Amino acid sequence: MTRKTQTDEKYPKPPFPMQEQELPGAESEMDPKPDHGETSYKGNGRLAGKKALITGGDSGIGKAVAIAFAREGADVCISYLNEHDDARDTAEYIEKAGRKAVLIPGDISDHKHCEAIVAKTVEELGGLDILVNNAAHQEVHESLQEISVEEWEYTFRTNLHAIFFLCKAAEKHLKEGSAVINTSSVNTYKPNPTLIPYALTKGAIQNFTAALAQLWAEKGIRVNCVAPGPIWTPLIPASFPAKRTSEFGNQSPMKRPGQPAELAPVYVLLASDEASYIAGATFPVTGGMPTI
Repeated sequence: MTRKTQTDEKYPKPPFPMQEQELPGAESEMDPKPDHGETSYKGNGRLAGKKALITGGDSGIGKAVAIAFAREGADVCISYLNEHDDARDTAEYIEKAGRKAVLIPGDISDHKHCEAIVAKTVEELGGLDILVNNAAHQEVHESLQEISVEEWEYTFRTNLHAIFFLCKAAEKHLKEGSAVINTSSVNTYKPNPTLIPYALTKGAIQNFTAALAQLWAEKGIRVNCVAPGPIWTPLIPASFPAKRTSEFGNQSPMKRPGQPAELAPVYVLLASDEASYIAGATFPVTGGMPTI
């Protein structure tokens, strides 16, 4: 007999209601609603006085990280595409924690916009200590012929090139003790054949993380990576057909998707001084899906 845990009871398991959305997806239309730690995350001052920039911070993993960072004492700048309602909701949680929130909409596939995001963050927050490269684009295709050249290039520019653009723009502002955290994926280890462009970029992100960590180690700037497994975010109903969305998370040994709130503590650790000797590492949060 399998013993149920408190976590099993706390978080929903599929099947979920049939649902689909247009990309990039909206949190308000999801059923069940994702848990970003709104009522559960308690801060302990681990990021007191820090200035953070989070791409894709309006919803999903980015929103959970933004809430946690603020409750740990950081001011937070959120970069997002065009999900204004979700972004404003996240900003309210940051401000309720007594921290400053800055919202910057726009497309990070454009290198000029990435440079502007970093400049605006430094201007509004007075510096930059933590960069979280989290935003991503994915679309599902059953054959290679369905993938257009435009989508292929856009996926790479959003998921991978933007990280280069942002890191390059941020380097002169980051100082000893700063942290860069990139979001990879379990697709790095077991690529989904219906997500080929996305999976390729996520593998490249992990490689970039390992290389940049070595390059910046002497500067005292730590670069690490988080590889989430199936996580319940707006990108899921916006990417997958309704049938796959209703079963999402079944592929993990825990038989459910992870919630964004379950990722946030890892990002907090990697952003904090407690991770002073962690660099070039990838932290899998996959519900038991193998990463070896």
